[in-house]
Amino acid sequence: MSELVAAEDVLLFVNAAVTATGQREFRSSAAAQRFSLAFVHEYVRVNYRPVYAASLALDINHHNAALVVEGLLRTSDEAGGPEEKRAEGRLIAARLALLPPQRVYRLFRALRAAGVNNRRTRAIVRGWLATRRDPAHDAVKYRSGLKATLRHVHGRLPDAETGDFLFAPRRRVRYENPTLDAFRRARYEQGALYELPFTVAEGFAAKHGVPRAVFLERIAPRMTRLERLRTARAADLSVMPLTRLAVYVLSLPFGERVARRAELTGALRAAARRAAGPYAGTWGRVAGVLDDSFSSSGSAVKRRRPLAVALGCHFLLEALAAPGAYVPLWTSGGDDALLVRPYGPTPLGSRVLDALETGPDRLVIVSDGWDNAPPGLAGEVLRVWRTRLDPERRTGVVHLNPVYDAEGFDVRALAPGVPVAGIRDAEDLAALVEIAQFAEGRTGFGELRAYLDRRVELFLTAADAGAGAADGPGSRLGNQRGGAPEGGAGNRSADRPEGRVGGGVEERA
Repeated sequence: MSELVAAEDVLLFVNAAVTATGQREFRSSAAAQRFSLAFVHEYVRVNYRPVYAASLALDINHHNAALVVEGLLRTSDEAGGPEEKRAEGRLIAARLALLPPQRVYRLFRALRAAGVNNRRTRAIVRGWLATRRDPAHDAVKYRSGLKATLRHVHGRLPDAETGDFLFAPRRRVRYENPTLDAFRRARYEQGALYELPFTVAEGFAAKHGVPRAVFLERIAPRMTRLERLRTARAADLSVMPLTRLAVYVLSLPFGERVARRAELTGALRAAARRAAGPYAGTWGRVAGVLDDSFSSSGSAVKRRRPLAVALGCHFLLEALAAPGAYVPLWTSGGDDALLVRPYGPTPLGSRVLDALETGPDRLVIVSDGWDNAPPGLAGEVLRVWRTRLDPERRTGVVHLNPVYDAEGFDVRALAPGVPVAGIRDAEDLAALVEIAQFAEGRTGFGELRAYLDRRVELFLTAADAGAGAADGPGSRLGNQRGGAPEGGAGNRSADRPEGRVGGGVEERA
């Protein structure tokens, strides 16, 4: 019994770490989300510290990854011994390499505010700075974060020019580095701002009164694909991740979706095939119950996020199912996935009945779990199905929930016998279906630890391979103990928030 309780506790944390971001949800405030999440983090860190650290190897979101790193570094004295500290250090370093730099700098500032400045923390911070390849880029784009970090770890910059830019900006009349000099010239020269990163150039454009349309046209070559997406510029849909593509599609007016139906549908299916990888077409007959009720509209800060996850899962399930063997069932009763919108109640029970009548090999439910038309019908249908009609479990049923329930400290489940897992990105669907098997209550803590150990091994192996490829003549900074190794954004992918653990389904399933 104690092993089952431990496994439930760990899965509860994984669900929270995948879905919760500390932001307002449809049914809970940001304050409630943060309070609930803080409790779950502390509870698991105190009682299952090795598992808490191992969660960095899973597909938890950036917000919770940063909280895990901060929690481990704040409580270094609670680690079991040198071996455990080394294992934590490797996991922290590997995860920091995947986080967007702005989030990492925010984490370092939080550590500084908390007075966490032990030898271990300084070594980890310096190690991360050593991976940054362009000091000038970070000095311009993340100026305050880099300054605070260097001061906190008592760092020294390897080139005096960048040091003067950060700490003595009036010492030099001009800079040899083109990025630093462009920043200097942009104060009085409009042309120079187009040599800067987009987010920095935006401020100078406003100062000079440059019309927005003109600015966006000229700065376009220096924008990342996400910046193009956020500013409604033409984005390359062929390389966009599935969930972000779904968010983009849902942001378009219905008329534009209809006019671009072939383009958008083709891009969504291509992204789903990339996410499915070698598992495309291997799931047999699949039925998907997808929630497009009003609550899928999310909140002001997570607009239509649950619906975007459901839309992404729809196309991914289509790719994973055998050709022609996928049956999608939206709670609204609609049959045009491209034109879905958050509307109406959540009649999950009737949709689950319709799905089971098709005799699927797998039934995947993507919903926030608030079955309300009528309340509780879905749970009762699934209970009777599992205990009376399908005790041999010929049909695999899993519930994926994109919304964290702050009051329950977990994602909301439909029925006790149906495994539930939190989901934030549709690309993680296959891996989460695998994790959900541990939520059925038939496996203990030992099996879960073995699974986590395998994931940690794969994660660290991939991180070591990436670090080996990065160490070369192009690296600007070594891992120097004397001064803070410093770097910038030569790795352009690190500047994009969509950096992920692993890759496609083939690496995580």
